[in-house]
Amino acid sequence: QVQLVESGGGLVQAGGSLRLSCAASGRTFSNYALGWFRQAPGKDREFVAAMTWVGGNTYYADSVKGRFTISRDNAKNTVYLQMNSLKPEDTAVYYCGAARAPFWAVSTRTEYNYWGQGTQVTVSP
Repeated sequence: QVQLVESGGGLVQAGGSLRLSCAASGRTFSNYALGWFRQAPGKDREFVAAMTWVGGNTYYADSVKGRFTISRDNAKNTVYLQMNSLKPEDTAVYYCGAARAPFWAVSTRTEYNYWGQGTQVTVSP
């Protein structure tokens, strides 16, 4: 049984930083990409960042490039999202997902087979 468990969300002031973690278990993820999406109230779930488990190739949404960094710890089967220079518009529930998808599709929500429960990130002005 695949499990993705996010942690690290919270309340932070604009300009601050948070680090989200996604602990993955239940299968081998060597053919997968692990990604972060977010969903604000009344909006669709949108792509934030993704990383291929093998090779460590990374991809970012334009809105977070230069501010967010995705990384992984193979030994812990954990993916991280370091978020710096946070803005109020980054406020959302952040979800971790796993996709068995080619690299050109890792930003497509429907390619993801597994999702975590989400963690709330709130950025105050």
